[in-house]
Amino acid sequence: MILVVTGTGTGVGKTVVTAALAAVAGGGVAVLKPAQTGVGPGEPGDVHTVAALVPSVTPVELARYPEPLAPATAAARAGLPQVRAEDVADAARALEGDHGLVLVEGAGGLLVRLNTEGQTLADVAVLLDAPVLVVARAGLGTLNEVALTAEALRARGLRPAGVVIGSWPTEPDLAMRCNLDDLPTMGAGPVVGALPQGCADQDPRSFAETARRALPHWRPGPATRG
Repeated sequence: MILVVTGTGTGVGKTVVTAALAAVAGGGVAVLKPAQTGVGPGEPGDVHTVAALVPSVTPVELARYPEPLAPATAAARAGLPQVRAEDVADAARALEGDHGLVLVEGAGGLLVRLNTEGQTLADVAVLLDAPVLVVARAGLGTLNEVALTAEALRARGLRPAGVVIGSWPTEPDLAMRCNLDDLPTMGAGPVVGALPQGCADQDPRSFAETARRALPHWRPGPATRG
């Protein structure tokens, strides 16, 4: 199975959610990052963060660019080859041959451009006919962000696999608590879970236990077409 993990924006917790999904799924998981930005040669990227939390995963990074920008812009400014949606889809299918689950973690939100052709993570999901999990913020404004992402998914005939809140504080405010009830009505599917703030600092064993508690009902499997 291939699952695409996107976010409603940058910094919403996609990487830690990707790690949590891998931890809950168990063995046989590959994590594919089409484009890593804002990281220099030899520095750890998002797939390395996932591998540190879930040592059993197979981490794969297709391209990296030093400046913290959208992949298309970062590649152009660095004079480096751009990532194409077809190459990402081919890499995901190849990994699927040896893994029960392939998690494709995007950069930023669903429609951030991978290249100057205008291809995005949504194009990758279309090529793969893969379900898309949406990682969202907990607080005020997240309903609109999730609704817009869901609308973009539906416009392309993509399947929502639900919403995960990337960072849930120990003392949520009123808007956050209300959002738990309202998010399932935004069109991206049910709230699959919420990861506690700071859990990325845990050791792998503790993180796996946290992931199972935070995502009690999530299992790799088919999603409903949106």
